[in-house]
Amino acid sequence: MSQDTPVPEQDAPVPDGPPVRPPRRRGRTTLLIACAAVLGVLAGAGTGYQIQYDRPETPLPPLVQAKLPQPKGAAPAAKPLTAAEDSLVKYEGDLRKLLLKRPKGAKELDGTYGHDHWLSLYGYADSFDKPDHMFGELNGNDFRRAAFSMWRTGGYATTTTTEVRLVQFRDETETYTDDMLDGQQGYMAGKKFAGNTGSAIPGSFDGRVWVYSKPWTKAGYLPLHTARALARRGTVMMDIWVYSERPIKKSTIMSLAERQWERL
Repeated sequence: MSQDTPVPEQDAPVPDGPPVRPPRRRGRTTLLIACAAVLGVLAGAGTGYQIQYDRPETPLPPLVQAKLPQPKGAAPAAKPLTAAEDSLVKYEGDLRKLLLKRPKGAKELDGTYGHDHWLSLYGYADSFDKPDHMFGELNGNDFRRAAFSMWRTGGYATTTTTEVRLVQFRDETETYTDDMLDGQQGYMAGKKFAGNTGSAIPGSFDGRVWVYSKPWTKAGYLPLHTARALARRGTVMMDIWVYSERPIKKSTIMSLAERQWERL
């Protein structure tokens, strides 16, 4: 084969059967039909709004309501609540007037840190096992004031001392009176204290009384029996203690608690 002889081109493979036609493009036709449908809907809606706009307004039916009776004359003057109806009248007044009265024949005692039946914050905190901690706790939780009354009955070897405290908190941002009551009641069942769960004060929501299961003993001293009552009403917590050289009956502390509760 000479150099001038052309080389035949390679033949492309020929498929069996008829030739394949390219698919038909239908996107443009479909788009035109969809646009026409949307325009038809818009035209129909516009026509409907135009018809409604041209029609006269249809008045609404009148409201059917019975005529309300109107009182005649001037309104009655507001009557202030009595002290029995408004507890704030009691709690904002002289707290000492709510204290349980000293029984006849009992000798009145003065508190170590009190004067004229008022108990100072320092004096109240000093009655706890950890005075410094309680002083900060009470002062930081809006302690307001405390009133007390204390008396002694009986003679030698039968002396009984009773102390009634009414402790009030402001309770402006939180109800600390409730927290104080819960904290005091929470440890009373411990062996170091009453050693029992106590009894509920009738008529109160969460008031209780305890008679200590065992007396306090110390060499050179007579055994000292103890009872306590705790309850809360509004912003005032009542705290009653009874100490005696002889056993204390449950009825004794319960009677004190019920009478003080009634005064609150």
